[in-house]
Amino acid sequence: MELDSLPAVKGRPREFCVDAALAAALRVFWSKGYEGASMADLTDAMGITKPSLYAAFGNKEALFNKALDLYEREKADYMHAALDAPTARGVAERLMYGALDMYACPENPNGCLGVISSVACGAEAECIREAVVARGAAAKRAMLERFARAAEEGDFPEGTDPQGLASFLTAVNQGMAVQAGAGATRAELERLVETSLKLWPGR
Repeated sequence: MELDSLPAVKGRPREFCVDAALAAALRVFWSKGYEGASMADLTDAMGITKPSLYAAFGNKEALFNKALDLYEREKADYMHAALDAPTARGVAERLMYGALDMYACPENPNGCLGVISSVACGAEAECIREAVVARGAAAKRAMLERFARAAEEGDFPEGTDPQGLASFLTAVNQGMAVQAGAGATRAELERLVETSLKLWPGR
C-alpha cells in the first residue's frame, strides 16, 4: 500500500495510507453523493485533517474523481469483462448479473456511485455531473460498438436495433441502482434481471 509522508498537523501522524484513505472517501461519496458528502464527513472517514487531504488529493472535486477511478477499477470492473462475452446475450447477462452482485453486496453502500452523483448534483457541482455523465456515455458507446459487431456477425434477429439495446441495458442498470438505493432486496433485483433477459431478442 502506498504511504504518503506529510507534515504533522495538530498531533496527527506524519504518515497515512493513501489507498485506505481513498477507499474510505469512496464509501462516503457512494453513500451520500458528491454534494451530500461534507469535508467533515470525508476527513472523519479518512482519518486525516483537511490540510492532509488537500496535500495528498487536491480539492474535493479531485478527490471525487480519484474515488470514481477506484470505483470503476474495483467495483464496476464487471462492465469491461462483460464486453468480452462471446455473444451479445452473454454481454447482457454479465452486465446485469455483475450489477446485481455489486448492488446486492451487503458490504457495499446501496445504489450506484455514478447514478447517485449524476442525479443529485445542483448547479454548483455541474462539473461533477458532467464528468460522471461523460463516463457513462463512454461505457454506453463501448456497449453499442459491441452490439454493432454482434449485428454484423448475425448474432441478432434481422431488424434488431443495437443502439436501442444499449439504451435498454443502460436503463435497466440505472433502474436497478435506484431500486437498490431505495432498499430493494437481492431477490427483487434478480427478478428484474430475469425478466429483462426474457425480453432479449433471440434467434
